[in-house]
Amino acid sequence: MQRFEARRLPSDAAHQAARWIRQTAMYAGSPMPWPKVGIILGSGLNDLLPMVEVAQTIAYQDIPHFPPTTVAGHSGQLDIGTLHDVPVALLRGRFHLYEGHSPELLALPVRTLHALGVETLIVTNAAGGLNPAFHQGDLMVMRDHIGLPTLGGQNPLIGPNDEAVGPRFVPMGAAYDAEMIEWLRNIAKQAHVKLHEGVYIMVAGPTYETPAELRALRFLGADAVGMSTVPEVIAARHLGMKVLGISCITNAATPEEATSVNHDEVLQGARATLPHLDRLLSDFFRALSQKEIAQDSLVDHGRWWDEHQE
Repeated sequence: MQRFEARRLPSDAAHQAARWIRQTAMYAGSPMPWPKVGIILGSGLNDLLPMVEVAQTIAYQDIPHFPPTTVAGHSGQLDIGTLHDVPVALLRGRFHLYEGHSPELLALPVRTLHALGVETLIVTNAAGGLNPAFHQGDLMVMRDHIGLPTLGGQNPLIGPNDEAVGPRFVPMGAAYDAEMIEWLRNIAKQAHVKLHEGVYIMVAGPTYETPAELRALRFLGADAVGMSTVPEVIAARHLGMKVLGISCITNAATPEEATSVNHDEVLQGARATLPHLDRLLSDFFRALSQKEIAQDSLVDHGRWWDEHQE
């Protein structure tokens, strides 16, 4: 496996990447609207949203400052296109601390999406179910998170801060957009899809947790555990983006099951969530494409959500 050294990125790395993506799309002659919604797909979710009309696909390693992905279940490509006429960008795969990357690099894809025009971010992840009521194949909307690595100094905002980009000290009391959570809850109810709500906790990995660690994570108030997502959410909130988070419960992360978990089971569990997650996100974007929302509506969440609760 190729090893990457944690190093400071240029201060304008995201803008360099976004500029290169725009130029590449123009040279390819791909007519496309620039994305307003970004989606990050977690482990085993490469096949999510096959209904996206893709105008351009770019491998991560071709984008300036992006390394290739090294983890099974992450295809490592950016798809730009539309979903039910909503301009979207799909990051099929992400970077992790355990690959040797810096927190700053984990945030680079989010910052690049923002530089392309993305205002709303949907993060998905494969997670173990700490809550005993959760089972493989379930979905959990993230109400909150606990970032053990970010609390311990692995925060993507450490270092020089550009006040023109975002504040030095970012409040995280409402990291996940309450209106989007409520709306997804209603979509799930109408679609008869079980949707849990809970707290996601990030660990650095790559080892899976011991029984004692699982008990400790549950004691902290977490419902699902994974090795990603939190740095991306911090970066998005720093930029003022709206965030919706969905965890795909891939396995039981209980002390009794600690000895049997492996990456193949995680990937298999992620695939089990695909039909339900496809349905929820498809309905989400179908509503976004409706005429009354078309006029740059993602900026005015309040009026839009009120209209669609009737």
